[in-house]
Amino acid sequence: MEYKKTRREFMQASTTVAGSMAFSSAIFGQASGSSTGIPTRVLGRTGIPVSILCLGGWHIGAVQQKTEAIRIMHAALDEGITFFDNAWDYHDGRSEEWMGEALASGGKRAKVFLMTKNCERDYAGSMKNLEESLRRLKTDHLDLWQFHEMVYDNDPDWVFEKGGLKAALEAQKAGKVRFIGFTGHKDPRIHLRMLHKPHDWDTAQMPINVMDAHYRSFQNEVVPVCLAKQVGVIGMKSLGGGSPRGRIPTQGGVSAQDCIRFALTQPVSTLVVGIQSMEDLKQDVAIARDFKAMPESEKTTLLSRIREEGSDGRHELFKSTKAFDGPHHRRQHGFDTGVA
Repeated sequence: MEYKKTRREFMQASTTVAGSMAFSSAIFGQASGSSTGIPTRVLGRTGIPVSILCLGGWHIGAVQQKTEAIRIMHAALDEGITFFDNAWDYHDGRSEEWMGEALASGGKRAKVFLMTKNCERDYAGSMKNLEESLRRLKTDHLDLWQFHEMVYDNDPDWVFEKGGLKAALEAQKAGKVRFIGFTGHKDPRIHLRMLHKPHDWDTAQMPINVMDAHYRSFQNEVVPVCLAKQVGVIGMKSLGGGSPRGRIPTQGGVSAQDCIRFALTQPVSTLVVGIQSMEDLKQDVAIARDFKAMPESEKTTLLSRIREEGSDGRHELFKSTKAFDGPHHRRQHGFDTGVA
């Protein structure tokens, strides 16, 4: 019996690996350059090519002046960044409102693959989030709607038991949502629970960075399952969060350029980047246009160099503390909203 069990598990693992390798090859095989020179990759089972950089909604809402934020978004679109990220709770709705204004004229909304996130788990709350997001973003539909911050162990159960997924499926049937996914930054186990729930997710968003390879690793544990299931992988936190310059470049000894290049070398469809200035935009666009995958020898050397400090979570506080858990989600679970 023990041999049969082990063999069965081995066969299942082999199937997963084979499937993930095949789909990983498909992602890079379908990569292409846009008219502006930024490569695109297919977004999972959606079959839609998206820019390998995605403009982060939290950071755009942190720009001091709305006019400057809109100028940055227009420039990003002109440069070929066609995937825009957002969430219902970013800056109490300001990020969605500013993005809605930026995309409201000149046919810009039609040029963008627009994603925002649902912060509720229940049916009524999810529907309310959706209508508010559509209003703020000045659109009649979302290209992608993701359940935000799957960071507590019971979040996957709540999405199904409280009616959140039911709301998303109804919204999809009504044409208000094209694709459905989820996000999270805390623990690969929670992502895997979502992926093994009875629903075929279109996307999953997760931390992808050099330190992640050594601590609660999404790239090692979750990405292969996503690829086997043809779930589009959206990377984030490539710099480790923290200051606009990122915790890993400022404290971990890895340059921002190498951080982004490493993340884009993984089989992600797109990478969410925090852009708060025109200078940030120019730097990220230059990296994307000049992108060449990091050779295995270079990856091995880099990962070996940062192994010790990467293995305890000191540079990924979104995993090892509650510091990056949104206030809305802390309240949902009965935690205070102070920084842990």
